[in-house]
Amino acid sequence: MPSPLDLDLLKTFIAVAETGSFSNAAPRIGRSQSAVSMQMQRLEQAVGKQLLVRGPKAVVPNTAGADLLIYARRLLKLSDEAWTSISRPEETGCVRLGVPDDYAAFLLPPVLARFGAEHPLVTVELVCEPSAALTKAVENGRVDLAIVTRLPDQPVKVVRQERFVWVASPNHAPWEVDPLPVALFESGCTARIKLLKTLGDNGRAYRSTYSSASLLGLVAVVQAGLAVAGLALCSVPPSLRIIGDKEGLPALDDLEIGILRNPTAPTVAVERLNDFLHRELSQKG
Repeated sequence: MPSPLDLDLLKTFIAVAETGSFSNAAPRIGRSQSAVSMQMQRLEQAVGKQLLVRGPKAVVPNTAGADLLIYARRLLKLSDEAWTSISRPEETGCVRLGVPDDYAAFLLPPVLARFGAEHPLVTVELVCEPSAALTKAVENGRVDLAIVTRLPDQPVKVVRQERFVWVASPNHAPWEVDPLPVALFESGCTARIKLLKTLGDNGRAYRSTYSSASLLGLVAVVQAGLAVAGLALCSVPPSLRIIGDKEGLPALDDLEIGILRNPTAPTVAVERLNDFLHRELSQKG
């Protein structure tokens, strides 16, 4: 079984390859020129191959050396990342996170699970309210962070665009009714505004059969076949099916998701969750 590669020797090898000589590599790694030469001999003995071509003006990797150089850089990068991860202090604290009901149900659980695995000592308190209410909650300091659906003209950076789709019961066809029965989120909700604008722009008559901030209530009405609704794709439960053009319904514009932060909550725990959410939500899953 081959011996594991010595990271200290690989660090010296990279220095020699990048500087072109043992003498130039020596101050870079804090060793003497003779020590650099001895380390390179040890590395070549360990791998059983010559790695460097010693020319009159420079020392350069041969073919085997060039191949090893790629892996050496990867190994040192992974080593540095592992050390940073294991040596950083454990963050503690509590973060008040606001999120709309529909995102809390399906989009957020796996994200929070991953955050909890990385930061087990940070407690996250969820506040579930519509985006308009959460925007005010951030402004008045009631929450530290908020995931919101961007309202028209709201100055918030969009970190994720989510498809906005029509949903219906798999056992009913309410789209065949005129005027179209629609279940809506409460007044002021971005999803409601976009849906009604789309119906208006396309001249489709409708009637509201349900209006609430509750995702569970809206899903229950749709599942019973009493109406269609518009949901973010990430929020569609298995009990509903996605409908659209084939059912004669106009396409809905995407929802834009952003993250608001209370500037008076500069704790490390808030910073960690803020960075984590930006990274996770920007990835289409």
